[in-house]
Amino acid sequence: MTLVKKLRIRRESLNLTRIEVAIVCKVVQSTVINWETDRHVPKLYPAQMKALCDLLKFSIEDLVV
Repeated sequence: MTLVKKLRIRRESLNLTRIEVAIVCKVVQSTVINWETDRHVPKLYPAQMKALCDLLKFSIEDLVV
């Protein structure tokens, strides 16, 4: 499964909005939309990546594999 699908599926399964993900990651909503539509790969600072993983209940390895 691609990173794009993992992010979207997990976000939706947790009933989170793109805005909620954006706020936690300190990015704008359009950035999250671009991730989920495979226009851009998430390029986050370590603190932002940890926040995203904590929110979506992922480990870093879950995102990479």
